[in-house]
Amino acid sequence: MIISRTPRISFVGGGTDLPAFYRDHEGAVVSTAIDKYIFICVNEKFDRKIRVSYSITEVVDSVGELRHELVREALSAVGVDAGVEIASISDVPAHGTGLGSSSSYTVGLLNAFRAHRGEPADAAWLANEACEIEIQRCGKPIGKQDQYIAAFGGMQFIRFLPDERVLVEPIHCREETKDRLERSLLLLYTGMARESDAVLKEQGENTRVGTANSKALVQMARMAYDLRDALEADRPDELGRLLDAGWQLKRQLADGITNPQIDAWYETACARGAVGGKILGAGGGGFLLLYAAPERQERILRALPGLRRVPFAFSPEGSRIFTID
Repeated sequence: MIISRTPRISFVGGGTDLPAFYRDHEGAVVSTAIDKYIFICVNEKFDRKIRVSYSITEVVDSVGELRHELVREALSAVGVDAGVEIASISDVPAHGTGLGSSSSYTVGLLNAFRAHRGEPADAAWLANEACEIEIQRCGKPIGKQDQYIAAFGGMQFIRFLPDERVLVEPIHCREETKDRLERSLLLLYTGMARESDAVLKEQGENTRVGTANSKALVQMARMAYDLRDALEADRPDELGRLLDAGWQLKRQLADGITNPQIDAWYETACARGAVGGKILGAGGGGFLLLYAAPERQERILRALPGLRRVPFAFSPEGSRIFTID
């Protein structure tokens, strides 16, 4: 049995990884992997059929019969055509939560399928192929950052070039800086899931050269450079300020990114000591990320009793393979 473990969280620059932006301007994000994983289990199936278990279970004779498009395209990409059983488990809700679940799932599928064939895959191939599947073959209106951070892991400064190249540069800072970041970040589950495709499609359509959206995204890309420089200079508290500045820009990019309830939570958190924060992913629900000094966090949590704290740590590794004989 092959098991892949794939992590994923982004700090600043989200939205600049969409083709509508980076094909005219270079996009940039700072992202990190965290220890909340999607596990993909792949095992040989004796009767040569394909069995896929997710919210439903499919049992088919050939790849082309699969309704789950990510599994279907990932199997086709690696040349597995029969005789496999596939199941997935997630540490956190895997749909509409802003943690890049579909991209982590796709990266994990590809890694597990390649391992099943005895063909190890490097992070660059996994990320690029996952982008090809989700964006080109399945037509999802998403960007590229989730696939790359899931594949590479660690804390990365990622650039998206107009010629479609993606450059991944590790951020080098002291362990004390990473520890300060971990202790100062609150990850809160809102209990609100949302469909990201509609929000991202509108955001892409609104992003034309010279528009307010385009100008906002240029500023957001610059913030990624600012955060990289601050972290490498071991100034972790700059993250709080940049999260707030990025959120004020992001919430203007499309309808549905925020709503009165999200705004109320954010204002309450800031009134009780949070320096900044954002809704992860496309917006509209999922997880609220806040930056606050450790000594102020209990006060914030008491003021937001409807939100569930999810402890986490940074993960130095991207998608990994475990084999059970």
